[in-house]
Amino acid sequence: MAGDMMTFNIKDGFMEAVCRGFRSGLLNTTDYSNICQCDCLDDVKQQLACTDYGDFLSNEHPPIATTTIAEKSTDKLVQEFNWVRSQSTAPLTKFLDYIRYSYMIDNVILVITGTMHDRDPHELLEKCHPLGLFDSLASLCAATKTSELFQLVLVDTPLAPYFSEAVTDADLDELNIEIIRNTLYKAYLEDFYKFCTAMGGATAEVMGDILKFEADRRAINITINSFGTDLTKDDRAKLLPSFGFLYPEGLTRLEQAEDFQGVRDACECYGPYRNIFADVGYSSEKSLEDAFFEFEVAQNRLAFEQQFHYGVFYAFVKLKEQEIRNIVWIAECIQQDQKSRINQYIPIF
Repeated sequence: MAGDMMTFNIKDGFMEAVCRGFRSGLLNTTDYSNICQCDCLDDVKQQLACTDYGDFLSNEHPPIATTTIAEKSTDKLVQEFNWVRSQSTAPLTKFLDYIRYSYMIDNVILVITGTMHDRDPHELLEKCHPLGLFDSLASLCAATKTSELFQLVLVDTPLAPYFSEAVTDADLDELNIEIIRNTLYKAYLEDFYKFCTAMGGATAEVMGDILKFEADRRAINITINSFGTDLTKDDRAKLLPSFGFLYPEGLTRLEQAEDFQGVRDACECYGPYRNIFADVGYSSEKSLEDAFFEFEVAQNRLAFEQQFHYGVFYAFVKLKEQEIRNIVWIAECIQQDQKSRINQYIPIF
């Protein structure tokens, strides 16, 4: 069993070592300091060439755009992820597939929303995350109802079990699309949590905490975003994942919240969230999203403190994503001559 430290290395020890090697290539404090001192994006390119990123921008001619840096950085992450998956065996392969499912959900929602606003299908597909691409994604542009979305396109994808709960005859509009997104994520997170729990051992322990936080974050964001909409409290309650640090008492309080202060009061009884909401006080410039990102980074760093578990693969992907966001933020500040805000990134190591 993958959760047993006595047998973990037989099948998965090498891949865990490779993942930890990838983790050692993440930018450190010195790297960030050097990048922040750059005067233009060409200097950023040269500084990144001295890190694990190497010559990933060597074929890009100046002037370099921040979108190019983000795209090429993401491509490097995708290459590393796909290589690990190609060398993996069950049940690690299934675990890595679960990581991909969230990007598939995001891509589905992106294509549906863009189609509803008459965006060009080719442009939408270019904006989709590479980890979430699948063969029938382009066919989503033809669907006008939720039932068509499932029956014509998604029934043959790994998302089918999650999507079956969201199938109705309702037309696709802004509210229904958000309900679909949150219904998919609810089913996905609950299924992923069940899978990790069944793995046992350190995987269940590490991933359990990570996924509980992710479930709580979604519950809090769903509640806040529902204010001022036509979504009723009962409908909102159906979208909240049925596990997490807030489950069940905290979710009951969230279901009754009517404003941001109500959300704050519902979460104050739980240590991590008390600190998060304290960081985003009325006079603070930090957003709730940034506070969540900081807590997420701290959780994913801790995943590397234990051995013989699959959590390091999930943690590496999330830390690498945060690193890409950091690089893009610094590059944007340099390009827009906003050096005073350049240090407002989230350090990782």
